[in-house]
Amino acid sequence: MLGWGLALALSLAPSLPAQDQEPLQESNPIEEQEAAIRPTDWAPQLLFEILSSSNPQASDALYRAAFAAGPEIVPQLAEALKDDRTAEFAAQSLAYIGGQDAFEILWKHVTDPRDLNLRRFYYGALAEIDAPEANQTLLDVIARSEEEPDRTVTETAIIALTVRNDPGLAKTLREARDKLTDVVIRLDLENAADVIQARTRLLVTPEGQKLGGSVDDAVRKYFLPAFHAPPAPPGSPHTAPPKITVRVEHLTLSPDQNRALTRVIFEDPSAEAHYDMVLQKRAGSWTLASVWLGPEVEKPSPLAPPATTNR
Repeated sequence: MLGWGLALALSLAPSLPAQDQEPLQESNPIEEQEAAIRPTDWAPQLLFEILSSSNPQASDALYRAAFAAGPEIVPQLAEALKDDRTAEFAAQSLAYIGGQDAFEILWKHVTDPRDLNLRRFYYGALAEIDAPEANQTLLDVIARSEEEPDRTVTETAIIALTVRNDPGLAKTLREARDKLTDVVIRLDLENAADVIQARTRLLVTPEGQKLGGSVDDAVRKYFLPAFHAPPAPPGSPHTAPPKITVRVEHLTLSPDQNRALTRVIFEDPSAEAHYDMVLQKRAGSWTLASVWLGPEVEKPSPLAPPATTNR
């Protein structure tokens, strides 16, 4: 009977005054729907949508905006490296911006376990460190090239070395070539050695010494061998220089105006290649810091004139 008495007592207890009760919250279906679809990571998703846009000008403008912002955004780029959607953009931007902090961040991602091959951005950025240790790191990458699953890693290391104007490096690259069997890599190394050797020879000629410290001149120095036909073997007829054009476009300056990012379009009769080049001002003159190969487009072969017959 105790249970019945307790139930009766509870039923007879006075109810709480209305003002002491919390009012029920009315639900708003529209707000609930908006909260359900509102992305919690809109910033990386926004960057990803721009980078993957079908309009290449969108991603190009984003890279240039990051470069123009300069070292102040390095901490944010370090965070962007953690997201697969923005990791490559962040690594490339850090390589463009340069500086000790950016280099240290890129170095830490050489062993990144993700299938993004972010190490190539560190190797490409080593182009602006003209020191034996940097050269050896790049040569070690080349020595391991036949075990490297991503060919762009080796390609980036080779291009980084082509920034050098060291005639001894041409010999070293040929020695590295002789230890490899991959036909494509061997050809790339031979071309790189030829370019370095020819450039160091041409830079001491009157034509080379006439080039100054402007952005255009710094770019032309890099491509200088392309404007000259290779030396003809003894007894062979002289070969006319190839028809080459080099256009410098979309120059973007860093906040301190001492670093520049530019798009360079190299064109010869057979193909057109796009490069992004980073330049650094040293002692008042622009010098090439790093080179990044972009799209390459082969030109269609000129049609042969129709054959004529005598009637």
